[in-house]
Amino acid sequence: MVQGYTQGEIPDYQMSAFLMAVCFQGMNIEETTAMTLSMAHSGQMSDLSGIQGVKVDKHSTGGVGDKTTLIAAPMAAACGIPVAKMSGRGLGFTGGTVDKLESIPGYRTTLPKEEFFEIVNTIGISLIGQSGELAVADKRSMHCGCNRDSDSLPLIASSIMSKKIAAGADAILLDVKTGSGAFMKTREDSIALAQTMVGIGEQAGRRTAALITDMDTPLGNTAGNALEVIEALDTLKGEGPKDLTELCIHLAGNMLYLAGKRN
Repeated sequence: MVQGYTQGEIPDYQMSAFLMAVCFQGMNIEETTAMTLSMAHSGQMSDLSGIQGVKVDKHSTGGVGDKTTLIAAPMAAACGIPVAKMSGRGLGFTGGTVDKLESIPGYRTTLPKEEFFEIVNTIGISLIGQSGELAVADKRSMHCGCNRDSDSLPLIASSIMSKKIAAGADAILLDVKTGSGAFMKTREDSIALAQTMVGIGEQAGRRTAALITDMDTPLGNTAGNALEVIEALDTLKGEGPKDLTELCIHLAGNMLYLAGKRN
């Protein structure tokens, strides 16, 4: 189904019917993983073997004031974990990591592969935008009713994890927000989504872990792309708000754990 749709052999209305069936009937973890892997392989699969060490990716489901990637990723890199991260844009009312980075004058979110690898191998970290060629089936299916805009855990999880798997990291840390300012409003739904995504990651051969974190109140003291970049820099200097600092320490610590640095 995924291959036929990506190649233009299956029309939008048939894919819409399939997605509707998934919304009503659900999928077990094996079915969800199979669909996720098909979506991941529908486009470019990043090969990060040119970067030394265990590569750990981090994903947040997003929320108001969520600038954790700008803090936790450099913290992990400072501890010796290579961070070669391809981030996305915001899907709702908050900016994504790429949106925040583009508020920095002169910051390039698109780099040639060779330069991307060289930066990570030299200084330990580089954050760029996701290639439009990653998980193209997910991008196409967004146009017919789908994935993140639905209430279906298999569709939400496959949308997120197909891009994480295609991005090529050895391990994946998931920050699943819960609360009134998050995509998942209840703790139960957030746990179910986290368990589904971890199951997909493990079956795909990636070390995967998830944290359930609060989004009933904004994270930190600022919201807005440029303001969040400034607050992220303050936090890296040890001058950030307590809630943001504490969460980023937990995130960076779990990235180290997934990379095998447990001491």
